[in-house]
Amino acid sequence: MELGVHSVLDVGCGTGVFALMLARRGIRVTALDPAGGSLGVARAKPGAERVNWIHGDATGLPPIQVDLATMTANVAQHIVEPRDWDGTLRGVWAALRPGGYLVFETRNPAQRAWKRWTREATRRVTNIEGVGDVEEWEEVLDVTGSVVTFRSTNVFRADGAVLTSDSTLRFRERGEVERDLRNCGYELMEVRDAPDRPNGELVFFARRPE
Repeated sequence: MELGVHSVLDVGCGTGVFALMLARRGIRVTALDPAGGSLGVARAKPGAERVNWIHGDATGLPPIQVDLATMTANVAQHIVEPRDWDGTLRGVWAALRPGGYLVFETRNPAQRAWKRWTREATRRVTNIEGVGDVEEWEEVLDVTGSVVTFRSTNVFRADGAVLTSDSTLRFRERGEVERDLRNCGYELMEVRDAPDRPNGELVFFARRPE
């Protein structure tokens, strides 16, 4: 890895894709998520025994010291409330060794990505083995300031079953994130563009000072 780390805290690990990839490379991984269902899927995957799985969030971590903490797949945006966001940053800071890094990405609010979250623009059909064709799309339900709520819909064509899931994201401005990091004791190293989504993402590299 670019930062030469040996231990990682994966915040909001979901079903464990990133955590397991790191573990296969010989990195010590602690992965946490507040969704028990997602952790259940992660723990059932091959190689799961290499990862320390924790059901919860960064505000209630056990005493650990890691070289790097990550929040991938826009996990940072799912932490909507300012108090929870502040608690997450402080919890991660406490889990980092002095000189350790925090790296995460968030969508660039200047791109107003939610404007493109319509049924027509996001509709796709995926064939899942043993399930058949599944039609999916997203559509925005509400925009209040920097907070966007949207609905994901899945239609299983084999039997017509419909599943919906509502999510809420906060689109923080770059200056807001930089301020929050400084207030929690981090040193901001740089902010990068995501190579696979030019201008669409802000990738923050922060550090707990030595």
